[in-house]
Amino acid sequence: MKAPVPEPCFENGFLGEHAAILQSSFFRLTGANLGGALHPLGAEALYHAPFVVLAHDTQPDPVFTYGNLRAQKLFEMSWQELTRLPSRLSAELPNQAERSRLLQQVSERGYISHYEGIRISKTGRRFMVRGATVWNLSTESGMATGQAATFRQWEPFSPA
Repeated sequence: MKAPVPEPCFENGFLGEHAAILQSSFFRLTGANLGGALHPLGAEALYHAPFVVLAHDTQPDPVFTYGNLRAQKLFEMSWQELTRLPSRLSAELPNQAERSRLLQQVSERGYISHYEGIRISKTGRRFMVRGATVWNLSTESGMATGQAATFRQWEPFSPA
């Protein structure tokens, strides 16, 4: 089993290396800065950003490796809970096939934007994500490190 990912904090530079991969991958693929900022956000600003940023690794059943404070609040999980969660479990079973297709499209295209989908929090609260961008993560040398998502819009969801 993998060692736990330390929670971003002042002492570890808010996981600056991971934040740099999130931001540089986003910029290389989309030509924009993460969050629409004029300049790349620092690792601390990304962790405290008013929008959601999530990332998972490259395991066959990917596990979250990052979730900023907004993501933790939305999914109602601590850092420790989130970074132990297989990312497929952020969607209910009926929505996992759609999520899997989405991630395959991202793998093939590099990124997608304007994604909408239903996700679920730890307590079972469902919410609709709107306008998400999902992208592949890689180092400057091109080594794949996972996939990430960011979004600013979500709303409660209940089936009709």
